[in-house]
Amino acid sequence: QVQLVESGGGLVQTGGSLRLSCAASGLTFSSYAMGWFRQGPGKEREFVIGISRNGDYILYSDSVKGRFTISRDNEKNTVYLQMNSLNPEDTAIYYCAADRRPTGVGVRKRGYDYWGQGTQVTVSS
Repeated sequence: QVQLVESGGGLVQTGGSLRLSCAASGLTFSSYAMGWFRQGPGKEREFVIGISRNGDYILYSDSVKGRFTISRDNEKNTVYLQMNSLNPEDTAIYYCAADRRPTGVGVRKRGYDYWGQGTQVTVSS
């Protein structure tokens, strides 16, 4: 049974930072590209950032470029999302997802095979 469990969300002030983690189990983690998506109030779920299987390729959405970074530890079956310079527009539920693609990173939700339950990030002004 595959599980992706996000943690690290919370309330932060504008300009602050948070680090999210996503721990995976029940799958061969190194065989999956990993992505982070988010869904803000009244909005559709959108791609934020993703990392390839071995970490050699990272894809950013324009909205987070220069502020967010992603990394993974294939020994610990965990992917991380470091979020800096947060602003209220970053308020959303953040989801990690696993995509069994051989190379690169996908941006489409339907391309991902497994999803976590999400963790809330709230940025106050």
